[in-house]
Amino acid sequence: MSDAKDLKGKTGLKRLTNAFFYSKDGFLAAYQSEEAFRQEFWLFVLGCIIALTLPISWMQTAALISVLLLLLIVEILNSAIEAAIDRIGPEIHPLSKRAKDMGSCAVLMACFLAAIVWISVLIDWLI
Repeated sequence: MSDAKDLKGKTGLKRLTNAFFYSKDGFLAAYQSEEAFRQEFWLFVLGCIIALTLPISWMQTAALISVLLLLLIVEILNSAIEAAIDRIGPEIHPLSKRAKDMGSCAVLMACFLAAIVWISVLIDWLI
């Protein structure tokens, strides 16, 4: 395991290259260890296919894809919060519970937002 200081101090193209590979590692970690992320990822893929094939405006297509991408982002942040809390220790602490509950609430709110946008666009398309 490398020291955190080994990750600091990179600039330019090397920093961007490192950031890309760290992001890839984060995506793979989320996909491999988080069932909710896997489900939401495949929902995103399916949603993109549907959004791109519907006869709707490009703005509506962008909205449909964006809310699903936002859901993935919020899920990754929630998973990161949970991992950091779990790293601290296995005991149940009120602040740890609060952090995990708030992360979960953020995911639920992102789900509601995605549902509202999808329902609104689909109703507009059907009418």
